[in-house]
Amino acid sequence: MTENTKQISENDLLRADIYQLLAALLRRTPSAELLQFLHGLEVDSNDDSSMTRAWLSMKLAAEQFSAEQLEDEYFNLFIGVGSGEILPYGSWFMTGSLMDKPLALLRQDLIQLGFERGDDVKEPEDHVAALFEVMSALILEAPSHQQLAFYRRHLGSWIIRFWDSLSRCNSAAFYAVVAQLGRAFFETEIVEFERLVLSTPVVESSGVQIQPKANELAS
Repeated sequence: MTENTKQISENDLLRADIYQLLAALLRRTPSAELLQFLHGLEVDSNDDSSMTRAWLSMKLAAEQFSAEQLEDEYFNLFIGVGSGEILPYGSWFMTGSLMDKPLALLRQDLIQLGFERGDDVKEPEDHVAALFEVMSALILEAPSHQQLAFYRRHLGSWIIRFWDSLSRCNSAAFYAVVAQLGRAFFETEIVEFERLVLSTPVVESSGVQIQPKANELAS
């Protein structure tokens, strides 16, 4: 990515942080530090939006589950013996196959945008956590039309189905709450991108102030 020279609104900072948070929850088993961070979030309980209800559920779940308990849940959901209960890849949700044409198109777009895959990364680039990390970077560093184009091309057609599928998995307890948060967030993102298309002012609608430090999300 090129050096950041754009003016970033508080709402965009919030959006980028939420993308990073969701990426951290889906990339690997949440650490004890991340769970503590989630439990300590300050949420405006007077707001009755779906996003606020999801944050409140997330706070409660982060208190009820330990990192050790979540190791089994994460394994059963995303890894499994052979495969987990859900395959968190864009190609799978778009075509029903892994390593399909959507992944090839994604790789082309990532090259054009200046992203490089790390040598230590084993998952394909269309892993949902990787896509969220790209979205976060685009919000902070790229022109608005690039985040809109990336969302439409690589996330918009299937991400709600992903959250709905995750919420219905047999092993999902903590991750059913993650799915609730993710779905609520992307419902606000749909509105956000409609605003970008119409070039109207952005209004914060996520129900919580969340400014995690980088090491809290990467734990």
